[in-house]
Amino acid sequence: MLKELFARRQSVWDFLRTCGKPIVLYGMGDGADKVLAAFEKLDIRAEAVMASDEFVRGQQFHGFTVQRLSDIERRYDEFVVALCFASQLPEVMETIKAVARKHTTVVPSVPVFGDVLFDDDFVSAHLNEMKQAYALMADEQSRRVFAGVAEFYYTGKPELLDSITTDKDEAFSLLSPGDNEVYVDLGAYNGDTIDEFLHYSGGNYRRIVALEPNAKNFTKLQAHCADMPNVTLWELGAWDKNTILTFNNKAGRNSAISEEGVQTRVVTVDSILCGLRPTYIKADVEGADYETLLGMKQALTYKPKLNFAAYHRFEDLYRLPLLIHQLNPAYMIYLRHHPYIPAWDTNLYCI
Repeated sequence: MLKELFARRQSVWDFLRTCGKPIVLYGMGDGADKVLAAFEKLDIRAEAVMASDEFVRGQQFHGFTVQRLSDIERRYDEFVVALCFASQLPEVMETIKAVARKHTTVVPSVPVFGDVLFDDDFVSAHLNEMKQAYALMADEQSRRVFAGVAEFYYTGKPELLDSITTDKDEAFSLLSPGDNEVYVDLGAYNGDTIDEFLHYSGGNYRRIVALEPNAKNFTKLQAHCADMPNVTLWELGAWDKNTILTFNNKAGRNSAISEEGVQTRVVTVDSILCGLRPTYIKADVEGADYETLLGMKQALTYKPKLNFAAYHRFEDLYRLPLLIHQLNPAYMIYLRHHPYIPAWDTNLYCI
């Protein structure tokens, strides 16, 4: 099924190379930096950069004067919009869709981490692994999400996300958190995902263990959990061994392994739990998801429920379910995509 899907489609990169129309970048952040780097590598030329009206102040971006959509419309009769930023805010997503209704809009997906593109070479190299992971999906919705996300990565068509998007209530109905969970939160940020867990568990739990590597985030996490009983917090990152790595020390959720930054301690989940039997593990570890799984082999023998991000690297779509199945074949593996453009917040739910 997947082979036929790619065979019938043109990659977004080939489309942009051959469309014959001016290409306008929509956005001017890290995503646009990565898209322009890919453009240079693939000999694709951008003609202009635009932003939503409220962000346009005549600023420069890579030598372009950032313009409004109305400016672009006056300049070109026809053009292609290349979306270069991400959002889960309903009003922003609706603005993106409004642009797409007026003008051909594609999303040249670049990974959150790494520089591998989901192009013909990627598909050729990893099609068998994608087929194997697709076969592991536990229900029809998971298979639809897997195929839809893969097709979106390949073609860049944003409308593909509409038919595979579900809200988190449905996903948490699969996990069904109870009132006696030993909850492990990897990448706990400021405590918001602990709150999410408590919402679905009815506010009850047996124990919470949370890891957050960024010092500023960790301080917020400590304050957030100060009055909560049976909570253990660690200023650490998750990895496949106990060591020290360099993190970029960015604020928010973007603290991640980098070539430059702050020396940060990382550990295996198994070494932190010291035999404690987790019942539910959530991980959003900014590109270290595969290594994190390798560091929790003992924990997985207890078959805790898993809530793992599967979108930081394109490879995660297939290599995370394959690894989970390898480490504990008893898991039923579900895949869901929640409201986000592009295909961020695509998660594995394993029970």
